[in-house]
Amino acid sequence: MTDLELSLKRLIVDALKLEDVNPEEIDAEEPLFGVGLGLDSIDALELGVALRKAYGIKIESVTDEIKVHFFSVRSLARFIAEQKRG
Repeated sequence: MTDLELSLKRLIVDALKLEDVNPEEIDAEEPLFGVGLGLDSIDALELGVALRKAYGIKIESVTDEIKVHFFSVRSLARFIAEQKRG
């Protein structure tokens, strides 16, 4: 697990107030929405705001590409790393 992935897991738990979830127990490859962690569209909005604040990333609108980036912790980590390089 990378430092960024662990940081993202902690951000997800804190920002979404997932009291029954331990960040270290989140599988970096499991889906965040629906099956898997079970987040919903409201969680997605809150997570987007938290990511903007924490990492300064820009999400202009929800596109199919953005949905792919939000699939898992690992895909989010790749997206953030690309944004920081770009």
